[in-house]
Amino acid sequence: MVKKNVIIMGAAGRDFHNFLVYFKDNPYYKVIGFTAEQIPGIVDRKFPAKLAGKYYKKGVPIYPESQLTNLIKKNKVSKVYLSYSDLPHLDVMNKASTVLAAGANFCLLGTDETQIKSKVPLISVTAVRTGAGKSQTSRRVAEILRKQGYKVVAIRHPMPYGDLVKQEVQRFTTYEDMIKHKCTIEEREEYDPWVKLGIPIYAGVNYGKILKEAEKEADVIIWDGGNNDMCFYKPDLNIVVLDPHRAGHEMLYYPGEVNFKAADVVVINKMDSAPKEGVKQLLINLKKFNPKAKLIKANSQLVIENPKLMKGKKVLIVGDGPTLTHGGMSFGAGTIAAKKYGAKIIKPHKFIVGTLKDTYKKYPHLLQGNELPAMGYTPKQNKELEQTINKSNVDLVLDGTPVSLKRQIKIKKPLMEVNYVLREIGRPNLMDVIKKIKIKKRKR
Repeated sequence: MVKKNVIIMGAAGRDFHNFLVYFKDNPYYKVIGFTAEQIPGIVDRKFPAKLAGKYYKKGVPIYPESQLTNLIKKNKVSKVYLSYSDLPHLDVMNKASTVLAAGANFCLLGTDETQIKSKVPLISVTAVRTGAGKSQTSRRVAEILRKQGYKVVAIRHPMPYGDLVKQEVQRFTTYEDMIKHKCTIEEREEYDPWVKLGIPIYAGVNYGKILKEAEKEADVIIWDGGNNDMCFYKPDLNIVVLDPHRAGHEMLYYPGEVNFKAADVVVINKMDSAPKEGVKQLLINLKKFNPKAKLIKANSQLVIENPKLMKGKKVLIVGDGPTLTHGGMSFGAGTIAAKKYGAKIIKPHKFIVGTLKDTYKKYPHLLQGNELPAMGYTPKQNKELEQTINKSNVDLVLDGTPVSLKRQIKIKKPLMEVNYVLREIGRPNLMDVIKKIKIKKRKR
């Protein structure tokens, strides 16, 4: 039997998962390599042999996506599998056209091939775009379950940018765990809030092994999704968050549209700050494309200590990196808070240093907003973010990221944290939909 040569296109997350659950021990295919584009510093590495299995004794190379056409032709690749998330549909077809023009087939893997079944009840929280409010929704679900006496464990979508062998299975319950695993700012943005809640959160590379570990201690598992990716597990309840600030995007981005059409429950978040026409458009699309889904409306409620102190102050706003970059947003919670409490927003553009300048070139929509994206994939980027913030001529820094920046970098300016929680409006609410799941308490 001659194996078919394939390439997996990704960005250090969904691509590795697809490899492990579908290609690793598959005798019909040979994975020539991964191609990567979105995340800095991951190309020219290898997916390690220790994790890759018996067919890949030397591991699997990771190439820049710019080499895709040459790789297809040089290796007689028959299929290329897209394993990205949060791509505009136009970009998906542009990538497909590149693959087809080079002579290969363009492929997508569905949920039947990639979702793992959990032995304990599992609630999935995903979204149609990054920055819609998945994590605050996940934490609200956890809050409800914990009040009912259940042991809750979270599993987070992967962000494996370091040593993949060491990151195969990670469990976080303390801030020391994050230091031990050398977490980036982006990783800490997702783990910090769970640690504050006292709820274990798992992440890593091998989501089969991760699930087995989580099952040992959980009455119920919450999948805290990343970007707008599909859940890695087969959910007992599939909750999808919509963003009325970007109404229509649920039909324009991959795989967010998949989530939208597969949802058991949809949450329209940010009702307190959204334009009415955005909410109206979401309701029209929901009725047309997923009328069976339960609808929950919610506010993204600001949580700030002494917010009146920002009145009249010149402020620099630091926002969530993924939301402001490939998420396409030009503002977040920090901007909403600054406008609400009368701060004078100072644009960060003239203060930026190092690779942050490249970020603004790659995502020019950032120039339309007033927030500095918290880019921190590497120690160098952490330092550049620190230098940019300290260089700014402001009275106050508003930390609108999910992480506590002062724990990650040294900020010499006065800092105020802007957090947010999800609060449902009316009925049905999350309690109404969660109580329909059968959950058994473990013997303690």
